[in-house]
Amino acid sequence: MTTTICFDFGNTRLKAAIFADGEFTEEIFFENDSEAEINAALEKFQPQRSILSSVIDHNPALETLLAEKTAFHKLSAATRINFSTAAVGKPETIGADRLALCAAAVHFYPGKNNLVIGLGSCITYNFINQYHQFLGGGISPGMDMRFRSMHDYTAKLPLITASWNFPLIGYDTRTNMLSGVINGMTSEIDGIIEKYDAKYGNFNVVLTGGNSAYFASQLKKKIFADHNFLFKGLYALSELNNCPT
Repeated sequence: MTTTICFDFGNTRLKAAIFADGEFTEEIFFENDSEAEINAALEKFQPQRSILSSVIDHNPALETLLAEKTAFHKLSAATRINFSTAAVGKPETIGADRLALCAAAVHFYPGKNNLVIGLGSCITYNFINQYHQFLGGGISPGMDMRFRSMHDYTAKLPLITASWNFPLIGYDTRTNMLSGVINGMTSEIDGIIEKYDAKYGNFNVVLTGGNSAYFASQLKKKIFADHNFLFKGLYALSELNNCPT
């Protein structure tokens, strides 16, 4: 059995997924990016391969540790990918998370137009056409960022956390904020999908990320909801870059 550990270091969470012979088996979370934390995971799961997607300034010693104990690949502009980025103005600036989402789209839905919507710290819209060309997309503030912004840039609005238990018409400060943010994001996502639909007609929509559960059942268009889609993209890229040819 071949075990691969796929690290995703995002702006709000440090996490990883374990794949055994290509099958997702477990998601794990880290308190920090210390060598002790990562080494504990390596000792527990004994992976042969590893890949790191990081959008933060992580502890550089981790790359040395992973290279010593596994066949390691760091996701970057130099990564061998299964799609083209030639249509993007500066391919080297594409975020590691977006590369992974595009890789997953091409791996699981080849030969089709795909719009992958990642719901994390930011919302990313990532469009890959049927010729496996990443055309770009859009980035807007995510749910937690919107709540945080209203708190940080006003004198009296509180910092609240997400909940689906709110009315359409808010009756106090908290429910007004919930309605505005979550209904606003739902309408935004629906509107973006409609614009792509008008231009491309037939395409898949994949919804993923930590906040996807809040929106999967609310959108008008039929979608594929997959919380682990980024991890699956990382695994596909690990196979491309860590396996002998």
